[in-house]
Amino acid sequence: MYKTILLPVDLNEEGFSHIAAEHACALAKMYGATIHLLNVLPTSQLPMVSAHFPSSVLQEIRKSAHAALQDFAKKHIADSISTQIHMAEGKPSKEIIKAANKYNADLIVMPSHKRAKLELAVIGSVAARVVSSASMSVMVVKPQ
Repeated sequence: MYKTILLPVDLNEEGFSHIAAEHACALAKMYGATIHLLNVLPTSQLPMVSAHFPSSVLQEIRKSAHAALQDFAKKHIADSISTQIHMAEGKPSKEIIKAANKYNADLIVMPSHKRAKLELAVIGSVAARVVSSASMSVMVVKPQ
């Protein structure tokens, strides 16, 4: 049923992301699917950020995030599951959709944070934006 699963990971909120990883791994084992891990950095896409940091610092941030994503994969995804690691920069919801289309994902498995209704109305939820924009199925995993 699923051949390609996109698993967006927020490295700042690993307590939420590992729960989504458990679900993605169970589905990948069941269907023999590949998991595409994705981390989205807002760095250079935000003029405010790129104006205050030299490119060498931004490159170090990218390297550090990539290493952290590799560590996440080692910790939360079994070696028996085919896994690919991807980094992107920009607005998380847009980059998640773009990656899902690029890698032909038939499922996105992502965590959702518990947020107050007012906060959702003001800020918006990445998961809500992905669900409303994705052309493929999206599994939103709530924190326990």
